[in-house]
Amino acid sequence: MNPPSRVSPIRMLLPGGLVLVAGCAMLDAGSPAFTLSQVEFAAPAGSGEPNLFATTDGRVVMSWLEKSGDKRHALRVAVRSGGEWGEAQTVAESEALFVNWADFPSILELPDGSWVVHWLEKTAASTYAYHVRVAVSKDKGATWSKPVTPHRDSSPTEHGFVSMAPWRDGVGLIWLDGRAMGAEEAADGGSGHEMPRGAMTIRFTTIGLDGSLGDEVLLDDRTCECCQTALTKTASGLVAAYRDRSEAEIRNIAITRLVDGQWTEPRHVADDNWYYPGCPVNGPSLSSAGDTVAIAWFTAPEQQPRVFAAFSTDGGASWSAPVRVDDGTPLGRVDIELLTDGSALVSWLETTERAEVRARRVRRDGRVDRSWLVAETSDARSSGFPRMVRVGEEIVFSWTIVGETGGVRVATARAGN
Repeated sequence: MNPPSRVSPIRMLLPGGLVLVAGCAMLDAGSPAFTLSQVEFAAPAGSGEPNLFATTDGRVVMSWLEKSGDKRHALRVAVRSGGEWGEAQTVAESEALFVNWADFPSILELPDGSWVVHWLEKTAASTYAYHVRVAVSKDKGATWSKPVTPHRDSSPTEHGFVSMAPWRDGVGLIWLDGRAMGAEEAADGGSGHEMPRGAMTIRFTTIGLDGSLGDEVLLDDRTCECCQTALTKTASGLVAAYRDRSEAEIRNIAITRLVDGQWTEPRHVADDNWYYPGCPVNGPSLSSAGDTVAIAWFTAPEQQPRVFAAFSTDGGASWSAPVRVDDGTPLGRVDIELLTDGSALVSWLETTERAEVRARRVRRDGRVDRSWLVAETSDARSSGFPRMVRVGEEIVFSWTIVGETGGVRVATARAGN
């Protein structure tokens, strides 16, 4: 496969200003500008589902899916180093790859330089009968280990929405597990995701570089059926975030922490009190540095959509009051990255006359900067979930352009002084 296409960057200044943000937080009059580059990466037409991981030495590893025939799809990865993208490599390619706009692969690099990637494979004719597969490369993607399945359950039910983080000598991962739901499917009230009846669970395990599996731990026995999860490593342990689901169909964001070898009882970040008798397909995002953790999430109580962010300085044990981030008409699909000064950058989809990937800096004292446009996109499900990572003072964004000539795109932004 040819290297991704590159375009010379064109710098656009996005100045700060003084405005009231959706009736919530006052914008900082001294907001630094961000300079945004033009698209520097274009994956083939029909590509989608991008995901990003930033290494400690300043590289970015990206995964995505693309068509490789009428029925086949391929999982590709590429590395950005020194501002240049290398040759794309294939991790897996088959008719069995499960391709879904909301449940997509991920890749990360461990401290020893090994890569770990996860993807999903269909296991039966039922729409959402698919399992998780994980493989390791010790030579930067040149070769891959035989894939393993982290969950012990082999029922033809949903296993996905995986989040991974480096942990000890391998990787820790969480996933949504539908083994208790059975194979019978029912409509979910309009979100477009058919859900089996029963209770979705969220579970955790570890995988060593030799493919060995650690103990499987049940973290919560009743969760949202198809919202993304999040997992991050702090100085104190691991923090997992997901959308909880009460018996009364209240869907708040929950946190559980791995501390001293034990997972804590789940606690809500905030009491959104969002009643929703279906899956909103809109999960949280986490970012951490030491024991500082930032979280972003979407909620819509009383049909009032909102995007919020909050901070923790004790490894996720307690959280600040939520700060509203959106511009008034968000679709969600959030991401968050801590910046070097302790503030956080939040990205999300906003819709007015058009759909846009927007970003806004949020400070730990509750002040927010002016939001700014990352890219125009679509509100269609096929536009997926925009992703971002921080490399030093640079932010790398990825998103998907819908249409026959569209596909995965990447641009970068840099904060001003």
